[in-house]
Amino acid sequence: MDKGFYRGNRQRLYGQMKDNSLLVLFSGTEVRKTNDEFYPFFTSRNFLYLTGLDGRELALLARKDASGRVTEKVFLLPPDPMAERWTGRRIKPGEAAERSGIEDVGFAAEFEGELHRLASTGNYEYLYLDLYRAAPSDRDTPAHRLRWRAASHYPYLKIENADALIRRLRLIKQPCEIEAIRKAEQITKAGITAMMKASRPGMYEYQYKAVWDYALGQFGPQGPAFPSIISAGKNNFCIHYNAYTGQALDGDMVLNDVGGWYDGLMTDVSRGWPCNGKYSEKQRLLYECALATSNHMFATIKPGMPMAEVDGEIRRYNAERLKDAGVLDDVKDVGAYMWHGGAHHVGFDVHDVVETPEVIAPGMVFCVDVGIYHEAWGIGFRLEDNCLVTEGGCENLSACTPRTVEELEDTMRQNFTAF
Repeated sequence: MDKGFYRGNRQRLYGQMKDNSLLVLFSGTEVRKTNDEFYPFFTSRNFLYLTGLDGRELALLARKDASGRVTEKVFLLPPDPMAERWTGRRIKPGEAAERSGIEDVGFAAEFEGELHRLASTGNYEYLYLDLYRAAPSDRDTPAHRLRWRAASHYPYLKIENADALIRRLRLIKQPCEIEAIRKAEQITKAGITAMMKASRPGMYEYQYKAVWDYALGQFGPQGPAFPSIISAGKNNFCIHYNAYTGQALDGDMVLNDVGGWYDGLMTDVSRGWPCNGKYSEKQRLLYECALATSNHMFATIKPGMPMAEVDGEIRRYNAERLKDAGVLDDVKDVGAYMWHGGAHHVGFDVHDVVETPEVIAPGMVFCVDVGIYHEAWGIGFRLEDNCLVTEGGCENLSACTPRTVEELEDTMRQNFTAF
């Protein structure tokens, strides 16, 4: 992405804001792990989407006056040779301007004073903050803390949720975002096929993960897009499993739900294969049901289709395939084998924080996820691909990763030497 992408995103956001308003966005702060150690920092996706700046304790302050004119400034951590000796180089003003397209750059110590000066003038009626929460119990972010201070210090400012506006912007992917996802798909393919080629009975889940991590490490330091789900045998029946302690025994299925990323854009791809490289009769039967359902969805999805029908159609069609295969007596009982939904949006987040659309439109990217879990047979897996909606239908962005039984078995016949 270049600064034109981030500048354009901000302009579209400013266009949705009311006149006489202030906007404050934060990149986020570190979360302490223990003593003097912190968890790896993850920049707010909304902040990254609007500025391209990836780092902790950064802030964007913009103001839109009565005529609609916008002025913006970004605030950075100041240069600090001693701090940078310990925790790494900080982004410098010229670099931030070149990356974001924001010419006015200051330092974090100036932020509170500038916000107070603007908020106290009486010229502004609204304060836009990113007030996203996934759950009411989530910890407060810097934006939530500012909201409480503003209620006390600037009670005349009406609080508006900028997240609601940004969600609309992030729903439709721009050409450069789609291109980044395509590159991320190639990274994802490399990691998944490496695991397939290394697969053998007796291999531990942590060894599969080591192969995945090694393969992704050849493309840069960023690693996986999200915590990898890699399991075998009975552990496949824990949907978001991440212990990596199990062992793939002869005849077990290996499940992986993983993703790479490129320039901030993520993928989410799942494949399931037998660790010994050859599908049993029952494994093939269930996998073919999932594959037929996935292929049906990629032939069906098109602009104008209600978004809610994606999950519904995956469930309906897969139930019919399972019934035809003799697995189900009644399609109404499909919940015994399908345990989760089949579609979520993908982008700057693996479960992208976007405004849920009523109908599908070109430029949307979401997963087509078909999971089948047959505990009595000891078979659990999912087949998950990334769907780009086009003007006339859709495209499977992750079709580059082997997905048919024949492709998977052929890949597993190839030898892999990583170490």
